[in-house]
Amino acid sequence: MIEKLQYITQHLNGKSHSEMAETACRSGVRWVQLRMKDVSFEDYLNEAKRTREICKKYGAKLIINDHVEIAKVVNADGVHLGKTDIDPAKARSILGQKFIIGGTANTLEDIFELHEKGVDYVGLGPFRFTATKKNLSPVLGLEGYRKIIAILCENGIGLPVIAIGGIQTEDIKEIVNTGIYGVAIASLINKSENMADTIQKIIKKLEYGEIAHSRQSF
Repeated sequence: MIEKLQYITQHLNGKSHSEMAETACRSGVRWVQLRMKDVSFEDYLNEAKRTREICKKYGAKLIINDHVEIAKVVNADGVHLGKTDIDPAKARSILGQKFIIGGTANTLEDIFELHEKGVDYVGLGPFRFTATKKNLSPVLGLEGYRKIIAILCENGIGLPVIAIGGIQTEDIKEIVNTGIYGVAIASLINKSENMADTIQKIIKKLEYGEIAHSRQSF
């Protein structure tokens, strides 16, 4: 199952990625993407091992950003691949069918390509400007999401699309109403004064979106 709230780790306030992940899991997160940039393979692997144990403890899925090898070694639940990472089809041949494979998309064309390569979900963004991402692509906004989801529906593509990029709590209801499946969150959670409170607010917003969609189907 692809979770509607995808939490992305950061190393902040003297706390490691795994320590931040534990706080998030304790607060209700059930999907952790371990994203570590500009670190050695060994450091990434060691932190992945620690985060794997934390996710097991709380029944959360662990997704490794970029590194297929690390995902395989620690027996993560999946891997998220950026546009310059290994080809998703190649990753599938290495990891097998049981692993979740997600890919980053900035355009409709990106999603079509990822769909053909058999990814399980797509992270589509940015929603708005975010300082956590280098070489940021043009922002999509609500209208961009709305147009892309409409075309995917017209083409019978039901791939879960996850919004990412500068999302705030007050954005979530409107984002979900575009047809977006869920949200990936880093700074909003990691930089909040009360992570537990922020996470619960996000979860409730996403649950409201599920109710709204079910009502629209009747």
